[in-house]
Amino acid sequence: MVENVRSEFERRVAPRMGRGDVRVAILMLLAEEPMHGYQIIREIEKRSDGAWKPSPGSVYPTLQLLADEGLIQAEEAGGRKTYSLTENGSDEVNTSDPAPWETTATRDTARSTVLPKAGAKLAQAIVQVARGGTGEQVHEAVAVIDEARRTLYSILAKD
Repeated sequence: MVENVRSEFERRVAPRMGRGDVRVAILMLLAEEPMHGYQIIREIEKRSDGAWKPSPGSVYPTLQLLADEGLIQAEEAGGRKTYSLTENGSDEVNTSDPAPWETTATRDTARSTVLPKAGAKLAQAIVQVARGGTGEQVHEAVAVIDEARRTLYSILAKD
């Protein structure tokens, strides 16, 4: 049951970013400070409010491409490559599109993903209570869910 709910939400809201968004996002982040690959992935996810988490399979090849183009450079320290902008990379940032997390499309995607994901997590908890809870715990859970539903409707009723 939980898997059905989760897969339904994920199928509907899996974000697809535009061509070149990974490139622009990496350049924008490295304009602020040097980072390694996983820092870049986490920062993109954070800035897009969880709407977009690029895969290592898209970030690392893009980092290599940017290095090949002379826009970034890598320094290895402690077994990790840390990337920073070159002068050409800084010039590229100054002429590039806005960061993908600043666009309306990304904000709309965040809006359409965060709430359904929270709903899926709630559904998981409900299933756990239904499977393992005592009768009293089930009744308590129903009261919490009913209150949450009323609270959500009151949010919509606000001006």
